[in-house]
Amino acid sequence: MAIEWVNLAERLGSDLHLELTGPGSRRAVLTRALRDAVRDGRLAPGTRLPPYRSLAADLGLARNTVADAYAELVAEGWLVARQGSGTRVASRAEPARQPRVPGKVPARPAPPLHDLRQGRPDAASFPRAAWLAAARRALNGAPSEAFGPGDPQGRPELRRALAEYLARARGVRTTPDRIVICSGFAHALRLLFGERVLRGPLAVESYGLAFHRAVLAAASVRTVPLTLDEHGARTTELAGLKGVRTALLTPAHQFPTGGPLHPERRAAAVDWARSCGGLILEDDYDGEFRYDREPVGAVQGLDPERVVYLGSASKSISPALRIGWMVLPEHLIAPVLAAKGEREAWAGVTDQLTLADFVDSGHYDRHVRRMRQRYRARRDRLVTTLAARAPHVATTGIAAGLHAVLRLPPGTERATVQAAARRSIAVEGLAGYRHPAAVMPAEDGLVVGYATPPDHAYGPALDALCRVLSR
Repeated sequence: MAIEWVNLAERLGSDLHLELTGPGSRRAVLTRALRDAVRDGRLAPGTRLPPYRSLAADLGLARNTVADAYAELVAEGWLVARQGSGTRVASRAEPARQPRVPGKVPARPAPPLHDLRQGRPDAASFPRAAWLAAARRALNGAPSEAFGPGDPQGRPELRRALAEYLARARGVRTTPDRIVICSGFAHALRLLFGERVLRGPLAVESYGLAFHRAVLAAASVRTVPLTLDEHGARTTELAGLKGVRTALLTPAHQFPTGGPLHPERRAAAVDWARSCGGLILEDDYDGEFRYDREPVGAVQGLDPERVVYLGSASKSISPALRIGWMVLPEHLIAPVLAAKGEREAWAGVTDQLTLADFVDSGHYDRHVRRMRQRYRARRDRLVTTLAARAPHVATTGIAAGLHAVLRLPPGTERATVQAAARRSIAVEGLAGYRHPAAVMPAEDGLVVGYATPPDHAYGPALDALCRVLSR
């Protein structure tokens, strides 16, 4: 029998295709196709099948052929037929287990019982009601052209809202036409370096996110580490780095060790960029969350033509939004847009419109203030608990951000991380953030994300961590 593809969407309420092929009578071929659809999960338990007459007309078969196929599958237990309810897939009809294919990537391990990894805001705190209200307002008020091909620079509504917010809250000097919307910080790095808008080598801080170094390495960018101390990166070292014309810094809150970049070092970085025609990439990953200090403005405000300001909604709202922004010097706007292209590499328009309304309506400010209070309370609880139960562990980098660094006795980091893993605690060691070429002395520590667990799980997570540290 020739292959026929039959779309049953109108009958079943979802797209499903039956492949009628192979040897045998028309009834045997149909029976096999229906059985396979149930077995592989395309027809889920409880799905109502079309009446005999409708399916027969769709397939060009006799009504009795379809009825006989249904009856055979009912007898085998694949289907159930009840008066007035039609024929449905049996609730016990489960898809067959797929055999393990050699070389296939294994399933992900079960999530940890206690998650204290950094960089993850409390997912349970996502502002659902306010976000939904903003989405309704944004979609109702959006022009029709917003749902067309779009602009790779990003929706003008969001760029206007961000220009106002960043100027007010972070001291950024910009206009909407200097902002390019992207899908997050890593996407910005790929646009800047993967498409050769900028070239290496690139100066980075001695401690940072290994994933970002991997993104740069994939773009064949060599990174050169800057020494860190209690005042942040030693930016005076930049002048001595041969061939380096770009530096990536986290001035508001060094990642992950904590602390702002000293004012003299901020000025020194800008002076270096001016003197050599270079650029500073400013990663303002959690600039809104400060607790025990005055707000630290963006370095970009010192010289908008020598600083690329990079931010995102991943820490302030949720990493699921996949929205970030680049505030660019004028000479980089056209190259970045050319690298981004006319299609595909965009954040979703509906999310952009919603975020614009969320910011304009004041909900973003209210959400950040609310989360700042919540995270400060969590940080205080972490510090108090450790002081009482693990006083030999110093807690640093806690004036801002969503994580703290716990300083451990020399030579104990690896064993502590392993002990935590055995108790199903997800926590990371400081060594994983160290640049492979860093020359500064290594220190043992844990990077603890106190924002990650939901409220009900935070206490048990701290208790489990303290049991590990007390040993």
